[in-house]
Formats: sequence, structure tokens, C-alpha cells
Amino acid sequence: MTDQAVDTGGVRLSGAPAAEGRFLGRTRELKELRADIERTGLDTLAGRKAPRARVLLIAGRPGSGRTALAEELVRQVAERYPDGVLRARLSEPGGTPVPVERTARDLLTALDVPAPAGAAEDELTEMLREALAGSRRLLLLDDAASADQVDALLPDAPDCLVVAVSGGPLTGIADVRPCTLGGLDTKSAVALLTRYTGSVRITVDPRAAETLAEACQGQPAALTLAGGWLASRPQAAVSDLAKRLHKDAEDGADGTPLARVFRLVHDQLPGQAARILRLLSQAPPAPVDPHTASALAGCSVDAARGALDELVSVGLLRPVASPLPEYDVPGCLHPLLHALAESQERPGELQLARARLLERDVRLLQSCRAITETDSPQAREKLQALPPALRFPSPRAAAEWLDVRRPALLAAVRLAVADGELDTLARRLMSQLVRALVAHVGTQAAAPDLYGVHRLVLDVAERRGLPRERAAALLNLGDLDAQTGRTRDALVRYRAALDAGREAGDPYATGRAMESVGGAYQELGDHDRAADWFGRALADRLARDDRAQAARLYGRIGTAHTYAGRYGEALRNWRAAVAGYRKDGDVPAHARALSELARVQEYAGRPAESLGTCREAIEWARRAEDTRLQAALQLRLADTLDRLGDPVAARLHRVAAERMLVEEAPEDEVCGRDGDDACEIRSTSGED
Repeated sequence: MTDQAVDTGGVRLSGAPAAEGRFLGRTRELKELRADIERTGLDTLAGRKAPRARVLLIAGRPGSGRTALAEELVRQVAERYPDGVLRARLSEPGGTPVPVERTARDLLTALDVPAPAGAAEDELTEMLREALAGSRRLLLLDDAASADQVDALLPDAPDCLVVAVSGGPLTGIADVRPCTLGGLDTKSAVALLTRYTGSVRITVDPRAAETLAEACQGQPAALTLAGGWLASRPQAAVSDLAKRLHKDAEDGADGTPLARVFRLVHDQLPGQAARILRLLSQAPPAPVDPHTASALAGCSVDAARGALDELVSVGLLRPVASPLPEYDVPGCLHPLLHALAESQERPGELQLARARLLERDVRLLQSCRAITETDSPQAREKLQALPPALRFPSPRAAAEWLDVRRPALLAAVRLAVADGELDTLARRLMSQLVRALVAHVGTQAAAPDLYGVHRLVLDVAERRGLPRERAAALLNLGDLDAQTGRTRDALVRYRAALDAGREAGDPYATGRAMESVGGAYQELGDHDRAADWFGRALADRLARDDRAQAARLYGRIGTAHTYAGRYGEALRNWRAAVAGYRKDGDVPAHARALSELARVQEYAGRPAESLGTCREAIEWARRAEDTRLQAALQLRLADTLDRLGDPVAARLHRVAAERMLVEEAPEDEVCGRDGDDACEIRSTSGED
């Protein structure tokens, strides 16, 4: 997602004063675009109501000011769309199209609409259309690579407006007339230069300024770099730069005016700043920070920040509005940076720079997670061993850093996995990112990001032939599928994880997969298969003498038999679970297992046995200091006593339960007085 400030003359003025950051030129184009909003569409001419949002297309080469024009148009017409403006970038800075699935999810997040982890593109785009239905919003879709990307995101809301920015026509979207951009007019181009150089240098030689604008072909990106170069050299004459660019063009220098100005600016940068600029081509497609530049160049964080600020001053970078110091590389410069890095840096040095960056991200994530483990002496020791630049002063500071840098970290993971040359570091980065997200955000809130990371882990594991990692990734993906209701998808992943666990000889993964298969069958209502798979997992645990897990699996088997109505089998397994927890000394689990045993006895038509088991369970719950379980059991006792014809005793137990709940929780959290199942605590929900 992007939320850019309005650019001046086609690019943001990195070095210009904020007060002067007004949009320049493009008067004709803006007039045409505003008129196009009011134009009668083909559907209206045919007597039909427009089924979808109107689309305006701004087409132009990178560096032509297409995004700036779109932002200015949005600023001028935003008041017509009271529900707000949404922005999305449809291509990464290097030109790689962003998957529609990711864009739709980002837009839903901006709308505060929760999207299930792992949802497919069709589901997400349908959710987006539903969220936008009936609204009056303006969507700015920047850097569209194809018509399919835009079409998939179009709202079925005729009162919405979509402003798309692309390199050319979007063939396939009906009733769209592109506004094609060339260079700025001479007056606007000179005004853009003036904001960098000051009026005096332009006034003394206005013809030289016009000649320089002509050499840059009015392209805002080239003019910005030229202006930044002049601003950093107060003694240089505008005419000298104009003559140099003309000479380069006459000598047949390769590339566009932007490429020629870029080479000139780069060649006159200080050595360290020039090297950092080249190595930024190896950074993930996201805003860069001083840590990124420091790791790529192998220099200190302070030196990297100084170099980045120097690059900002000449227009090669632009600062990002962020709580952290972050910088954006203009998209039109990315191809030039890559070409420069490949021509002036050895391949081994580029790979080393990428490795240093991944290692820095790993260490920052380790520090980010360790700061939350304040009670762990090992975590404190690890923190102290880190350099001061990698430490966070507090858990809150670490959480804020993770929130800001999360898109960059996810982009780094995707880039590292796609690269394929640094899989070991990529695996470490993914592991630390998952742990940091869980520590600061929580599994549920971070589920969409975790799903993507686990899919990348699976890609690496399959590419490298790592069955243990493949099993872990499949189990994690299966869990996330199960949590979002895709139980059959989860079942497929659990079975694949079982095969991978057996291939790796990993008893944990094998046992966990068998139990998860059973859980999926139980969720699907196939209780016979669920009991069978739980039984296989139980045999595995018993073979390894894992008594605690065996007791828990006895309970799961008992639950499956209970759902199937086989109360005799259920009672046998719950008694085994009770015995297992008692031998293991797990008092809370013992109490809960007794509670479930009493429930099944009641279902089996044995109220007297259920009454005795309930009383025993209450005693164990008291020892476990589980007040809510005691209250639930008191209510069950009351129901049983009612059925046995003792309403007085039943009332006493209900009063006791209500008193416990009032003492345990605020009034609005207390369960109702009617003795329903809302107060009951099932071992299946808690243990599973």
C-alpha cells in the first residue's frame, strides 16, 4: 500500500522546501481527466446503469510524473468521495507485478475488514467488492502492469472512481481513454529547476535553464536529479550542466535523458555514498532504512544514515513519512541501479551484500523477540551480547519497529526465497520472523503473514529436499487452514505432513500429523475415522512412553466416541485419561478429565455414577484452584439432582456456582443462572 505525498512536476521534491511543494504544469491533462469523470459512459448511452466504477487511466513512462498527476487529480476531486481514498501499488519497484491476492488483502486491511489467512484470490476480491458495494470511494491503483490486475480490483459500485496509472493502455477494460503523458512544458520545467537552484541562477541565464530542460526532454525525474546536482554545487553554472548533457547526447551516450543525468550524478558522488546507492539494488522492494544500507555496505549505521541523507539531497532518494528513518528509491531509478551494480560490482560482492542484509535482519528479529522474554536469563544474556545498534530499549520500541518494518521483512523473505542462493539464511530469517510476529502480534492477528511465510518455508524445503522442514511447514499451514474453516484443505496438508515426517524419521512430526488428521476428521463429522487416527497417535505415544500426551489422546478418543454415541467406549477411554493424569500428577487435567467422565456417564443414563464423579471432580478442581470449573461442575450437579428428584439440593448447588462466578469475574462476564452449557469447560476445546 502507498500513501505518497503529492509530487511536484511528476516526482516528489526530496530536496525542496515543503512549503514550496506545489504541483507544476499538466493543466491540460488535469482538465481532460476531470472532464472524463463527467463523460457519459457507453452503458448510459445504451440505456443501462453502469455496473462498475468509472476508470481513468494515466499512461506514461516511469519518471514522466504519472503518479504525481494521479495524486494531484485525487487531491482535487477527493471531496466528491466522502468514504475516502484507497491506494495500492500494483508493481514492485523493480517492475515485478504484485499478486492480486496480496493487493486485495492490503486493501481489505485498510478498510478494517478481516480477511482469512490463506484465502484465495477469488475469495479476497469478492470480499473487497462486497466491502466497497454502495460506497463512494476513490481508488488510486499505481503502476499497473496489466489490465487483469485492475479488472480484478474494480468495485461493483458505479459511484466509486478508479484512477489507474500504467505504462501504456490497459486493453480489456471497457470505456477507458488513456491520458498519455509526455514531458513538462518549458515554463513548468524551468520552475521545477528553480526550486532546487534558487531564482538567481536561473534569472542570470534563463536560456541555459531552458536548454537544460530541453536536454532533459521535460521529464520530471531527470529534471529533479539535475536540480539536485546543481543544488549540491552552488558554484556550478546551469549552462555547464546543459552543455554536458547535450554533448553526451551528441556523442551517442546510451539511454534516456534520465539515464544520462543519473550517471552524471552517480559519478560525482563520494565513494561510500555511490557504493551504497549501487548496493541498494540488492535490497528488497520496500523502503530502506539505515540498518539496510549499513548491512549492504558493511559500514556503521551512522555512516549509512549520513550517506542516505546525502542521496536525498541530490534527489536520488526520497524520505518516507514514517516513525523510523526510511527512504524510498524512485521506481524509475531501479533499472538503472541494477545495471550499474552489475557493471561495477563483482557478483560475489553482491551476494555477500545480500547475505549481510539477511544476517542483519535475523539479528534484529532475534533482538526484537528477546526483549519480550524479560524473565529469561538466557534471553537477557543474548541481548547483552548484541551490539548496541541492534538492541531495542523496550518491548514497545521493538513492537513499533516490527510494525513499521514488517512489509520490508516480508519482502526480504520473498526475495531471499526467490533468489535460491542463500537458503540457509532465508530459513533462519523466516524462523525468526515467525517467532517475532507471534511474540508481539499473536498467532491469530499475524495469521495472514504467517501463512505466507510458511508457504515460503515449504518452497525452500521442497527445493532443498528437507523432509523435516517440509513436515513442519505443512503442519503449520494445515493448522491455519483448519482455523479458517478450510478443513478439507487442512486434512490434505496433514496427510502430506505425515508422509514427510515418516520420511524424515521425525517422531514428533509423525505423531502430531496423525493427531491432526484425527482432529480434521472429527471436525468433518467422521467420528469413526477420528477415533481411529487418534488411536494411531496414541499407540505412537505409548511406544515412546509419553504418558502425559497419551492421557490427552485417551480423552480425544473418548470425545470422538461420545460424539458417535458409543458411550461404553467413551467411558473406557475417559477412565484411562483420568488414570493417566493421576499418575502424571497433573491436577488441573485430572479435574477436567473427571468432569468429562461425569458428562459421558450422564449421557449414558447413569446419573448416580455421574453424581459421584462430579463430586470427585469438584474436589480435584478445588485443589487445582480452578474456580470456573468448580462452578460448571456445581451446575452439572444441580441438573443431575433435579433429574434424581432433589430440587432443594439442586438449588443449593446453583447458588454456590453463582457465588463462585461472581467472586471470579466482573458481573458482565458471569455465566447465566439457567445452568446452560455456557459455563462448562470441555477438555477437548481446551486441550486441542
